[in-house]
Amino acid sequence: MLDQFISSLTDGLLLGFVYGVAAMGLTLIWGVMAVINLAHGPVIALGMFGTYLLFTHLGLNPYLALAPVAVFGLVMGLVIYGVAVHRVINAPHLSSLLATFAVNMILIGLGTAIFSTSPQNIDFPMGSLSIGFLTIPVTRLFATFGALVVTAGLYLFLYFTRPGKAIRAVANNRQAAELMGIPSSLVLALSFGLGTMVAAVAGGLISTFFPFTILSGGPYELKSFVICVLGGLGNPLGALLGGLILGGLEGLIPTFMPVSWVPVVEFGLFVLVLLIRPSGLLGAK
Repeated sequence: MLDQFISSLTDGLLLGFVYGVAAMGLTLIWGVMAVINLAHGPVIALGMFGTYLLFTHLGLNPYLALAPVAVFGLVMGLVIYGVAVHRVINAPHLSSLLATFAVNMILIGLGTAIFSTSPQNIDFPMGSLSIGFLTIPVTRLFATFGALVVTAGLYLFLYFTRPGKAIRAVANNRQAAELMGIPSSLVLALSFGLGTMVAAVAGGLISTFFPFTILSGGPYELKSFVICVLGGLGNPLGALLGGLILGGLEGLIPTFMPVSWVPVVEFGLFVLVLLIRPSGLLGAK
């Protein structure tokens, strides 16, 4: 029983790192521009398909394929911001919700027309690593490493580069940042692009060990909302902590009760945190 408990917890925590990266893009966009991006799920799915296409058609290692997928995600985020979000950035929240929901439906429609809804998978076996009674798929370890690299890169960018400091300044006080000469419109576009890029990379990591369709981003979008609330909206490091908590729960719950209880517990925790600590475990920044 103890072996199964530790094995399930380990598997869940490794998955939780990827969950955290998926939520990081959502919480970054919210923290800087107070926009809830309902197109987050399809972006994750497009990251999956981008990695898949580069692997199957060009023979590119799926982990190396994450670099062009990241560039694609950044460009797509800039386009989405310029077309759909820029005009409603100062409007009531309902306007931005409707705008990103429209993008969500457009991306799903285009993705369904191009890729259909048939499941795909990346056949890139890497074996498993045995440590005592633990057997860990190497793909999970690579995905965890990739998640840590993305998290470290985003943290270093936000805290040690001039554009990153501009993003944090706009997030704290947009009007004051503009008075200091920071072009807030460019910073907002960059923030949305970075959030979309991180979501696409998370999709690429997920595609290396789970089958997927164009609709596969939806569940991860819902998990991202739970994670953001757990860690604190607008806090990227809180998103990573929230991802680990959610992943750990998903690993442990099936050892005690039927797997159908997993979403019940997750969203029950979501409501509980909203009621007790609405700012999240680490608080919003």
